[in-house]
Amino acid sequence: MSRRCELTGKGVMVGNNVSHANNKTKRRFLPNLNEVTLMSDALGQSFKLKVSAAALRTVDHRGGFDAFLAKSKDGELSPRVLKIKRDIERLSA
Repeated sequence: MSRRCELTGKGVMVGNNVSHANNKTKRRFLPNLNEVTLMSDALGQSFKLKVSAAALRTVDHRGGFDAFLAKSKDGELSPRVLKIKRDIERLSA
C-alpha cells in the first residue's frame, strides 16, 4: 500500500538535504500516517484506514467521520473511502 492518506490524499514529497557547504542530496518527506479505526454512525460499522495526523484532527473538528465525508471533495478521497461515502449518502437520501 502506498504512503498516502486515504482521506486527504496527502503523500510523499521530495526535496533536498542542504549541507553547510551548500551540497544538495535528494530526500523524501514522508507524511505522518497512522492506521486508525474510524466509526461510521450512519452505517454502524468501523473502518480501518491509513490517515495522516492532520486529517485525524480535521475529522475531529468537523464532528466525526460521517460529517468529514459529507464535506470532503470526491477527488481527494481514496476509492475505498469514496465507496463508504456513497453508501452513507445512499442511506441518508
